[in-house]
Amino acid sequence: MGNVSTILRRRRRKAKDEFVLRSSGSLSIHGSNNLASVFSRRGQKGPNQDRCIVWEEFGGEEDMMFCGIFDGHGPWGHFVAKKVRDSMPCALLRNWQHALLEASDKKQKLHHIWNHSYLNTCAAIDQELRHHRTVDSFYSGTTALTIVRQGDAIFIANVGDCRAVLGTSSQSGNLVAEQLTIDMKPNLPQEAARISECNGRVYSLQDEAGVPRLWLPDEESPGLAMSRAFGDYCAKDFGLTSVPHLTHRDITSNDHFVVIATDGVWDVISNEEAVEIVAAADEREKCGKRLVECAARAWKRKRKGIAMDDISAIVIFFHSHTFST
Repeated sequence: MGNVSTILRRRRRKAKDEFVLRSSGSLSIHGSNNLASVFSRRGQKGPNQDRCIVWEEFGGEEDMMFCGIFDGHGPWGHFVAKKVRDSMPCALLRNWQHALLEASDKKQKLHHIWNHSYLNTCAAIDQELRHHRTVDSFYSGTTALTIVRQGDAIFIANVGDCRAVLGTSSQSGNLVAEQLTIDMKPNLPQEAARISECNGRVYSLQDEAGVPRLWLPDEESPGLAMSRAFGDYCAKDFGLTSVPHLTHRDITSNDHFVVIATDGVWDVISNEEAVEIVAAADEREKCGKRLVECAARAWKRKRKGIAMDDISAIVIFFHSHTFST
């Protein structure tokens, strides 16, 4: 019930790699410019189904970092989100290492290697989840938005409707918001076309105007508000997919931080508002909490009578120096 997220970090002890789970709001490692501020708040629909992860020195590489946010849904959604969160980083690392060894051109662009690694990882995780003995994912699933930072580049894989927004300086020096991902909703033209080809249906309920959902051909279920997810095998033959949407970006001195958050934030907070909230925080370590709390207050103002969703956010700062607003 607490309003904190779980962070996965890596440390060395007695020459042995060890994974350490702890509850925290921020992560900063000595000698690193990276700082992550993480916070999660349970909504009003039951247990908190959001899960978060930050892994500094990903794969033992000093210049690499992995972070992700997972939004579960359905009766087993919190178990599915946890399972995917726990499985993805190690599986991605194995596929990345294999892709490096198999690369015919050693100068092959990094984003091609990461894209290949992410595609293989997401396919394997979804297949593994389908046959999991103790987690029932037939009517439950999770979205997943993950980012790998390697040096001065970030590689993003989005399965679902979480969102990544960059806080960057414009040519005039003003701090602006730039959306890095696409919310994978069923009404997007390419998503709707795939669903239709698979005999799935997309429409909004009368009391949810403007909320398109994915439905089975002859049943009023599952009513998913996203077009990509892990799990939800009841809909996998009807247009739902776990294939990630992949993007990458080179980080410049003008790029200050990236916000990744579940739709509990973006349903009530605009990209510009999110960047302003983070920039205005007195302490970087607490900006994730501040963003989540602002979203919770916005739910009460803008969505009266609607149960508040789980709300989670991770803010990753790229540089140790401050920026002007």
